[in-house]
Amino acid sequence: MGRLEDYPIDELKRIYRLLHGQLPQQPELMDSELLHDLQTLLQQRAAADGVDVSLHGQWANWLDDGQPVKGL
Repeated sequence: MGRLEDYPIDELKRIYRLLHGQLPQQPELMDSELLHDLQTLLQQRAAADGVDVSLHGQWANWLDDGQPVKGL
């Protein structure tokens, strides 16, 4: 089994967006350690890319590789 850090960033972003998008239908995901760890890792990578993750627009844009964000 690999560590989160070992997976391609695009794959991690896609999985995060899918899980995050399910929060309204699956509120128990809010307590998921995996989702928290994934978000933390992605926010660290985004910050290293110069993204201010406290600004939702920048964070969402980075997650979606600069494409318009739907539902985030």
